[in-house]
Amino acid sequence: MARHPIRFGIQTAQQGIEWPQLLDLWQKADAWGYDSLWGFDHFYPVFVDPEGPCFEGWTILGALAQATRRARIGLLVSGNSYRHPCVTAKMAATLDHVSGGRLNLGIGAGWFEVEHRAFGIEFKSTAARLAALDEACRIILGMFTDSRTTVHGKHYTVTDAIGLPKPVQKPHPPIMIGGKGRQVLLRIVARYADMWNIGASAAEMRDLIGVIRRHGDAVGRDADAIEKTVLLPLCYRAAPPREQFICQLMASMRETTPELVRREIMIGDKQECLDTVARYVEAGVTHFIFMVFAPYFLEEIQGFAEEVVPAARGR
Repeated sequence: MARHPIRFGIQTAQQGIEWPQLLDLWQKADAWGYDSLWGFDHFYPVFVDPEGPCFEGWTILGALAQATRRARIGLLVSGNSYRHPCVTAKMAATLDHVSGGRLNLGIGAGWFEVEHRAFGIEFKSTAARLAALDEACRIILGMFTDSRTTVHGKHYTVTDAIGLPKPVQKPHPPIMIGGKGRQVLLRIVARYADMWNIGASAAEMRDLIGVIRRHGDAVGRDADAIEKTVLLPLCYRAAPPREQFICQLMASMRETTPELVRREIMIGDKQECLDTVARYVEAGVTHFIFMVFAPYFLEEIQGFAEEVVPAARGR
């Protein structure tokens, strides 16, 4: 039996958007019953011209925490390389209080080289970024739960660091780690994560969940306790031209065909979406997060919440 309920969330990349539009979507999605609301952690727009406008994620999240009431909130995911982990822990604990204990702390190794180089932030090798992420998770957990934290690692040196106040949530806000590197990243997931996220097909998700389970066995952790989440585009009851555009865009990103990639999109009518949910649930996924970019198609987001979500949850 699944350890986690079926959940649905929205990720709004805060690029190419005005603040009133972003605020409006979050408040509506919160009222429509979405379980989680996420921003991203980038300083430049991604997948488009980097010279466009892009709001800073943690700042936006603090404001949106005050504008929402029930949905859990977070960044999917915060780049570890952008901030010292003690600073991240302090920001997260503060935001957990501001949000009334609704924070999910998403974190990853960081990948967008362009903004690292432009901002003068060191862009380490993949191996070094992953090693730094491992150390950062140890530090952040220490700051959340221990009276003092000391970690003398290769990438960070922290001595008797005090993290007060502690987060509202006990033992700490859930930590989501994003990524799919089989040998190292998923071992970090197995060791530290309460939630895991990636965008992939149901078949690949099943395979990667098996890898997490093997890493969990090796480090003495029950991998079933980790909530498995998937990031998908949403295209619900859309006109054929929009469906074709989304499928072609995703096909180019995944280097496959529009026909095959359709199975990795929450697309079509109610029954096709329920079939997609069932396929991923069978693979071990229970939390579906839809990435939406401006302009927002509010009727799709609302329609899915009202028509598909209750049926998927069996009520």
